[in-house]
Amino acid sequence: MDTTTPRRLALVTGASSGIGHELAKQFASHDFDLVIAAEDEDLTAVAAELQGLGAGVKAVQVDLATEEGVEHLYRSLEGRTPDAAALNAGIGAGGAFASDTDLRQELRLVDLNVRSTVHLAKYLVRDMAARGEGRLLFTSSIASTMPGAFQAVYNASKAFVQSFALALRNELRDTGVTVTALMPGPTETEFFERAGMLDTQVGAGDKDSAEDVARDGFDALMAGKERVVSHSLSTKLQGRGSRLIPDKVKAELHRKMAEPGSRPRD
Repeated sequence: MDTTTPRRLALVTGASSGIGHELAKQFASHDFDLVIAAEDEDLTAVAAELQGLGAGVKAVQVDLATEEGVEHLYRSLEGRTPDAAALNAGIGAGGAFASDTDLRQELRLVDLNVRSTVHLAKYLVRDMAARGEGRLLFTSSIASTMPGAFQAVYNASKAFVQSFALALRNELRDTGVTVTALMPGPTETEFFERAGMLDTQVGAGDKDSAEDVARDGFDALMAGKERVVSHSLSTKLQGRGSRLIPDKVKAELHRKMAEPGSRPRD
């Protein structure tokens, strides 16, 4: 008789780069097998890297901004409920809402950052609660704490994710399922380039490493914490200060960081 205990399973979305990639590495390094998802056509190199850390890996190319993509990813679990899941997939958009940004891009942002998070969480929460055990990590942002002048839709999407995560945590407190919100500040990823924000103060400024942010998130998830503000002291201070500063002031501070052309001149 085979008495081998199955390895724990983690699901990570947005796993091809940045924080999601580093989160997947954290799981692989702590004896989890993985289902990883991203829109990128070739996840072979990422899967091979994770396998090199000892994990069994199933890579799923999927567009989570679509309902069909979320359904496909859930089916790929083949009836198995993950022991942990990191809902990390997301995109940004910078610029003046009235004149600079593209409506289709912003609606796609809402579909990916908000709609797909709710859709996938619906299935995972249901299955984890029925089993009486599970861990969910939502990648929120320090941006969730402030009105995002020149990132209006992105900050609003992260405010939704933050509120959603904290509400689920309360609902699930007696089920054996924990919910943790990861709140990074500016992080060294492709985010600012993809959001068209390299000419902004925040896009050009110092950033935390994705590895450090992912480590903070993984540790908080496994400890069952409510949230973790990651990673630098400046981000942590921003998280604390946001509880005291009026929204009008926070919006103005955000404007100075995110307004196009605000990058300091050399």
